[in-house]
Amino acid sequence: MIRIVAAIFPVLFLAGCISQQPVPAVDRSTSRAAVQPAGPGYYTVKRGDTLYRIALEHGQDHRDVANWNNIANPSSIKEGQILRVAPPGAAAEPVADGAVTKPIDVGSAVESRSLDQSAAATVAVAPQNGGLKREPRVGKEPYSDEAYARLNKAGGETAKPIEAKPEVKPETAPAVATGPDDVPWMWPTSAKLSAPYSDTGNKGLDFAGRSGDPVLAAGDGKVVYAGSGLRGFGELVIVKHNATYLSAYAHNRKILVKEGQQVSRGQKIAEMGNTDADSVKLHFEIRKQGKPVDPAQYLPKR
Repeated sequence: MIRIVAAIFPVLFLAGCISQQPVPAVDRSTSRAAVQPAGPGYYTVKRGDTLYRIALEHGQDHRDVANWNNIANPSSIKEGQILRVAPPGAAAEPVADGAVTKPIDVGSAVESRSLDQSAAATVAVAPQNGGLKREPRVGKEPYSDEAYARLNKAGGETAKPIEAKPEVKPETAPAVATGPDDVPWMWPTSAKLSAPYSDTGNKGLDFAGRSGDPVLAAGDGKVVYAGSGLRGFGELVIVKHNATYLSAYAHNRKILVKEGQQVSRGQKIAEMGNTDADSVKLHFEIRKQGKPVDPAQYLPKR
């Protein structure tokens, strides 16, 4: 008997080990990646970008861009990094699933009623953008001599359908113009124009002058950049005139203003030079919402 038990026990032990399946390992260390903001108002850093150039391309002060993104060192941005390039609240804020929240416009039906029309025959007219249409509600009037006389007085005229009066919208203030008149522009130099604007090449106007010739602010504004951190521009001054327009003055010999300084139209802000250029010249740009436009379309006729 003992031998039989001793022979069966190893078999049962082995079967029990085989029947126990290994518990699958679950990796709970990974979590859903945080959704990075993207879309209007944001920019993905590319190789060779600098914070100064990104700010220029979006018509912003580089210090504002740094503050919006908690950047202490302007040279610390990395390729692939997503930066806010519009003031908080200026663009639609993305939510976690990538959708953009927008307010819902709810239209309401407008009830039109003539002064001599009874409430029983009121027609509810839906606006063009949606709403409910209701059929005319016709009331029953009990027979009387007065009612019969009113019907005969119509003289058999065919009843005309009730026409809904157009909705009268309240007057609104005209939108603020975003054209050349926003800034009373003036020429930044009296030097001769040497190269015009080109959509595929020169993104501004070039003026050939002498070293030390005065460079003037083309309009009132605030200096948002003064330095040589943008390759290809040399000693550069950028003036922001309002939320739409800024102007740039490149290749200066000497800069006479500081960042954050308010300047007036016609004020001398620099001296013409040839920094990062092959000859003495002023490269002048007007940018609308960060994009270069032809300054000749904005400057007064000479």
